[in-house]
Amino acid sequence: MSRKVSKVLKQSGVIPYRVNNGKIEILLITTRDFQHWVIPKGDIPNGMSPPASAAKEAWEEAGVIGQVDANELGTYKYRKRGKIYQVKMYLLPVEMLSEDYPEASKRKRQWVQVNKAIRRVKFNSLKRILKGFFYVKSHLCAFRC
Repeated sequence: MSRKVSKVLKQSGVIPYRVNNGKIEILLITTRDFQHWVIPKGDIPNGMSPPASAAKEAWEEAGVIGQVDANELGTYKYRKRGKIYQVKMYLLPVEMLSEDYPEASKRKRQWVQVNKAIRRVKFNSLKRILKGFFYVKSHLCAFRC
């Protein structure tokens, strides 16, 4: 008897961040049911690059605009409703935050310092990416922020 091989669905997402009073903050959003804190992410439409798709998700889910860094920060996997998703992650320095965006009534959002974001997100593989981001950015900020 052979095991069914599950197709891994591709998504992209962003870590929206800013520097506030010399400290790095990440914008977390809730899932639509307000159960968990997550980052903006979603399926990659045909014909769209992963960074462009991540920017689209950031606008739709969090109301943020900025220039997505095209260098992939890392990937993480999660399972939802029996399906496996692999998310390519990118950085998004936030340039604009809007109060009027497509999913404004469906989610909450909150700026938090990186260590709090790491504690709040659900998936360990996403926590690992946030820790790596914090390590790199905190060392850069020691020189530039």
